[in-house]
Amino acid sequence: MSSPQDAVRPVAEDAPVFVISVAAELAGMHAQTLRQYDRLGLVRPGRTAGGGRRYSPRDVALLREVQRLSQEDGVNLAGIKRIIELESRVEALQARVHELLEDLERSETRRIAAESAVPAGYRRDLVPHRRPGSALVVWRPRSER
Repeated sequence: MSSPQDAVRPVAEDAPVFVISVAAELAGMHAQTLRQYDRLGLVRPGRTAGGGRRYSPRDVALLREVQRLSQEDGVNLAGIKRIIELESRVEALQARVHELLEDLERSETRRIAAESAVPAGYRRDLVPHRRPGSALVVWRPRSER
């Protein structure tokens, strides 16, 4: 009979769990290549208190992508670094858009709740506020007939 401690728990995608030799094997590379990629800033593994590298499953996937871009697509390491930076920025922007959409949804929910809290008799008296536009109106005095 197995205990709850024997159960396999999923590892978080960004949890630094693999030592360099395991990460190198998982990525199909030599450990020295991983050290070089770390020095170049292509992959940034976590560090132990003693300074040892610890790679996450996300790091291993990134290492595989670096290898694919280099070997299959012929992209040089500077190009790969730029691709990684841009993809990271896109992910951050997508996360920010998601946050803003959630904020907008919460605001809309509050607006609807506030609007429905106004007694029905008063609603007809509410006038939507519109910001002044930039329309230009030319006034001409009426000519006397």
